[in-house]
Amino acid sequence: MLKSFSLLTAILSLTLCGCRAAGPDKSFSSYDVQAKELLARMTLDEKIGQMIQADNGWLRDPDDVKKYYLGSVLSGGSSDPAAGNSLQAWTAMYEDFQKRAMETRLGIPLLYGIDAVHGNNNVLGAVIFPHNIGLGCTRNPKLVEEAARVTAEEVRACGIQWTFAPCVTVPQDERWGRTYEGFSEDPKLVSLLGGPAVRGFQGSDLTAPSAVLACAKHYVGDGGTRMGTGKWNRGLDQGDMRVSEETLRTIHLPPYRAAIEANVATIMPSYSSWNGLKCSANKYLLTDVLKGELGFEGFVISDYNAIRQLDPDFKKAVAISINAGIDMAMEPNEFASFFTNLKELVQEGAVPMSRIDDAVTRILRVKFAMGLMAPGYSYKPDPALVQAFGSAEHRKVARQAVRESMVLLKNEGKLLPLSKSLARIHVGGRAADNIGMQCGGWTIDWQGKSGNVTTGGTTLLEAVKKSVSANTKVTSSIDGSGAQGADVGIIVIGEDPYAEGVGDRSDLHLSKVDVQAVENFKKAGVPVVVILYSGRPLIIEDILPNADAIVAAWLPGTEGQGITDILFGDFKPTGKLSFSWPRTMAQIPINIGDANYDPLFAYGFGLTWN
Repeated sequence: MLKSFSLLTAILSLTLCGCRAAGPDKSFSSYDVQAKELLARMTLDEKIGQMIQADNGWLRDPDDVKKYYLGSVLSGGSSDPAAGNSLQAWTAMYEDFQKRAMETRLGIPLLYGIDAVHGNNNVLGAVIFPHNIGLGCTRNPKLVEEAARVTAEEVRACGIQWTFAPCVTVPQDERWGRTYEGFSEDPKLVSLLGGPAVRGFQGSDLTAPSAVLACAKHYVGDGGTRMGTGKWNRGLDQGDMRVSEETLRTIHLPPYRAAIEANVATIMPSYSSWNGLKCSANKYLLTDVLKGELGFEGFVISDYNAIRQLDPDFKKAVAISINAGIDMAMEPNEFASFFTNLKELVQEGAVPMSRIDDAVTRILRVKFAMGLMAPGYSYKPDPALVQAFGSAEHRKVARQAVRESMVLLKNEGKLLPLSKSLARIHVGGRAADNIGMQCGGWTIDWQGKSGNVTTGGTTLLEAVKKSVSANTKVTSSIDGSGAQGADVGIIVIGEDPYAEGVGDRSDLHLSKVDVQAVENFKKAGVPVVVILYSGRPLIIEDILPNADAIVAAWLPGTEGQGITDILFGDFKPTGKLSFSWPRTMAQIPINIGDANYDPLFAYGFGLTWN
């Protein structure tokens, strides 16, 4: 252990003895004695450094971790290790940054953050779970907690200790490209599942080698925006929510209360605005409501480059954000400028030292709660977690999540379940053998990528082949051709992968290619089962007459056999819609409780069989 770190831990060892991590019965503020002892030894530069999170991709000189005393580093979007996306490459990168942080005068370990939003989705070979929209259809808090637990174990297999999840948004407009990040349009269901997700990530003891810090996002109302205008309001994403405080408190705030009750360590404000004021600049929301009224004891981390959106003058923007209640600034590329500007603001009295000390205390109490400051702390991942990465046991949990998220929308003539002993099954559609479309956005690449080069897993076509008898012939075609003579046709269609910003769509109709492929199946004279991959309800009027059965599979992830578990009757479908399904674009946005509510499939709809 380095001398600087040994000195610090020796000084603090008496106060650390017997401390347990923050859990259901242990508040973060209970670590304030240790945090303030350390704070008293810190220079202004060291304090400001703790308030900064830089991006791996912009750290041209890794020693900037030491130069600026950085409290955190992240890999945002597609900011991957230079050596590639293997588990080994991620681990080596993390350990290099951590080693440098612990070579500073006080040897304070850094927090490394990633968007592990449906599994450790940045790393090749990781188990990818359904996106939250699918998990919402399970209505199974225990399963959601278990999925988060598995994700935490696969994140910590890299050493990394912080995920920017769960997203507890309450999407109100299906055109929004982040709809799939939300569990539901109903705040009650989001609250029901958000707390268990936090507990799954953090566990009951944050010092455990498998625990990661959770981050509830995006505070608050990112799912209630309107189509925006201007440089920073790119459509619904990063737009403006024009609603009363009563509506904000009724629809958008409850999931954060549930996350705080689960002792969430960090919360991320939204890029979006509430009645014209950016959430990252809203002192009432961040300080008065979040930290005061709701009693949040962790720290607030800004979103990627969000602070510079607050004012054209970056120095003014820094002052606005920190005074509003931002504790740690996600400044991927301008971290040095942020450091300089914040130091000047403190020296000028524009940002009071009391605000700096509060922010740093919040960050340090979380680090103490995680055990990062304990004597003998090791940043090396537990070998057992490395061994379990991508394991069959983990995939079993994801497979259960897939099958419980499936929603059976149509089943004419009781076509489903299918027999495993049919003579011939024809599988088609662009997504049938496409792990990229099956996983969606935030999978290896920020926006995701269509094709089978994304990561490992079992596609639907492969799953069908594994499920049927040895005597069943399985044929396939992308456009649905060649289905004549088959006992049944299974066609897999849906949205190409996307993530924030890019995913905003004004028209949610199926693509012409997908509609034509379904028609090709129907013309072949075979019964047609449609499997739909999407990050939101789509307008399906063009295929309804030609589909005998329709299954909403959402974005199920790597475990395609969870779908065939339902198709071939090993399990009954139990998924219920967590979003209302519109008939036409004219109905959008549509949500439960609307006047003249008349969707194609209502919130909570889902067929099954006896």
